[in-house]
Amino acid sequence: MNLLWALLLVLLCDGQPLPWLRTVGEPSLDEFYSEAQAKIFLQFYEQTARVVLNELVEATWSYVTNITKRNQENMLQKEAERSQFMLYFGIRARMFRIDHFLNPDVKRMLSKLQNIDKSALPTKDLLEYNKLLTYMETAYNSAEVCLDEGPCLSLVPDLEEVMATSRDPKELLWAWQGWRDAVGRQLRPIFEDYVHLSNKVAHYNGYEDMGALWRSKYESVTLEEDLEQLYKELQPLYLNLHAYVRRSLYRYYGPELIDLRGPIPAHLLGNMWAQSWDNILHLVLPYPNKPLEDITKIMKSQHWRPEKMFEEANLFFTSMGMLPAPPDFWIKSMMEKPVDGREVECHTSSWNFYKFNDFRVKKCTEVTVEDLLSIFHQMGHIQYFLQYQNLSVIYQEGASPAFEEAVGSMISLSASSHKHLLSRGLLSQQHQDSEEEVNFLFGIALEKIPFIPFSYMIDLFRWKVFDGTIPKNFYNQEWWNLRLKYQGLCPPVPRSEDDFDPGAKFHIPANVPYTRYFLSLVLQFQLHEVLCRASGHMGPLHRCDIYNSKVAGKILGDLLKLGSSRPWQEVLKEMTGETKISTKALLTYFKPLLNWLVTENVKQGDVLGWPEFSCSFEEKIANKVSFLGAEIEPDQAYLWQWVLLSVSFILFFLILALGIRLHCLEKQSLNKDTMILSTLPYTYFLGIAMEPRQAARKQWLLLGLCFVFMLCCIGLLIWTIIQHTRRPPWMKDE
Repeated sequence: MNLLWALLLVLLCDGQPLPWLRTVGEPSLDEFYSEAQAKIFLQFYEQTARVVLNELVEATWSYVTNITKRNQENMLQKEAERSQFMLYFGIRARMFRIDHFLNPDVKRMLSKLQNIDKSALPTKDLLEYNKLLTYMETAYNSAEVCLDEGPCLSLVPDLEEVMATSRDPKELLWAWQGWRDAVGRQLRPIFEDYVHLSNKVAHYNGYEDMGALWRSKYESVTLEEDLEQLYKELQPLYLNLHAYVRRSLYRYYGPELIDLRGPIPAHLLGNMWAQSWDNILHLVLPYPNKPLEDITKIMKSQHWRPEKMFEEANLFFTSMGMLPAPPDFWIKSMMEKPVDGREVECHTSSWNFYKFNDFRVKKCTEVTVEDLLSIFHQMGHIQYFLQYQNLSVIYQEGASPAFEEAVGSMISLSASSHKHLLSRGLLSQQHQDSEEEVNFLFGIALEKIPFIPFSYMIDLFRWKVFDGTIPKNFYNQEWWNLRLKYQGLCPPVPRSEDDFDPGAKFHIPANVPYTRYFLSLVLQFQLHEVLCRASGHMGPLHRCDIYNSKVAGKILGDLLKLGSSRPWQEVLKEMTGETKISTKALLTYFKPLLNWLVTENVKQGDVLGWPEFSCSFEEKIANKVSFLGAEIEPDQAYLWQWVLLSVSFILFFLILALGIRLHCLEKQSLNKDTMILSTLPYTYFLGIAMEPRQAARKQWLLLGLCFVFMLCCIGLLIWTIIQHTRRPPWMKDE
């Protein structure tokens, strides 16, 4: 660390004391922390931050693309150095009285620098926090579900493939439950420590809890109210889709699994987290006699490779006059899962290395249309990095976290349009009739609409955990209460507080806020509508394709170049004329489908929602039985019942043998003269010498106690058998 600081000082001032550190005479604090000195301070930060951040990102990249203990230790060391660096600058940034400064850039940069996140923790706590975060993410990435006789399966691609392609409820349940048991139960014991340290981070940064710190990134005092309003505006669309899908699954699986007035079992929707339902399109397609073309099959028949998928996304951006991915991107990115035996983190992500044109994507790509659209999303991040790389390091992020996520997703709306897919040779059918158009919109809806409540409730859950509304003993129960309330889903098997099902979603063990995805889902349609108008598109919004539109590319590029140098509300107003994220464009996009869904649901007499059902743990105490006051698995209870029965039989025979022996001894003693009996030597009972008569009485007492104990064992056995065979209350309607 001493070498690091020496290097930073030499880089900055060629061995001379920094002007803002120099003391000539005794300057006043106002002079020492003046606006002029603040500019010099920010230059100092700028020139050194790139080195420190690059070293950390390089070390982290090495770890996630080759998970070894050595790489983990190096990453933790670089993380500690970055934290010390941020602490050093963050504390000094707080000393400037920015309220009196005139330059808005200086004020904005210093205010951003003042939030030092986890670097504010004391050294011991920081080390513990970093290790805990690394452990949680590693536990997630290395978890596997093993077959009884056969190999162990990882999440990507094995378990995701099972969830996407299997329609066997037992197989789906095996994958769904196996993944949660493998991940969640590892994380459950330590999540409370994570919450405690996270809140400590927030307190050191001046916030009440970690949820408040996360919300501060959006520079809005009405964020929570705005989110709830957006959700309420979109809820009718989700409820109508939910009702239609529920009836379709009822036709396929029958009343044993689906109740037409209740929630949907979470394992039947084609996705490990039920956050998108597009993999069950063939089960729920409105017009099954006019199925959509299988784009994945077409891609494979055309011999697409992962690199070609990235080239296709890159081509879309360059067609709009935007920047191409640099040469190093193609060399250094991890586009496929390595086959050299390395353990890697497969969760898809984009990386800024804080060096000119050094940007990468990490993805275990499969040749599917879903992965193609995911790549369009990631290349949106890369385009953002390219456009704002000439800004200060402090501004090298999206206008808000939601803007970062929305750009690529907005491009994917064009990339998935019928017009674009046809032009790229991924469709053969030239035109869509009205029924085919409903099918097309339904396919898009299955990907986008279920994500509305899912992306909303993820952070709602964590905010409640951070502020103490959800206590530690109810993490899993409240998780499912929220999933029921917002998504209308219930677990396919009962869950308990031994489980930690939130941990089965990457962003929770990885400590990644999720509100960005909810807002970006709405924002992408708002941006899409603006760019479609600019490109001259006429007609329904879902038919728009901005490919080749240089006008749209110029508007988008100008937005991306701003990074986070201005509040996102200003950026949004400049592009759309509105200062708030609006659902109008999303509802316009799906309006033809919503009209169709409402008509169909009314025709079928379907109930919107799930008014008579509950997933509460008072009714759903996992598929476990009570054994001697403990909740355990039925198989374990069955084993312990046999153990208890065996102990009862052993006690019974011991008591019988002891009783026979005592009876024989007493019979012999009665045949002898009392005088002779009185002269017998002392006998021993439990190691204590005493008269034979006294010993005999105590033996009878011991026999009685053993008999009572045996009866208790038999009684417990009978009680546990009754409990085991009784139908659990969670299986009944509320």
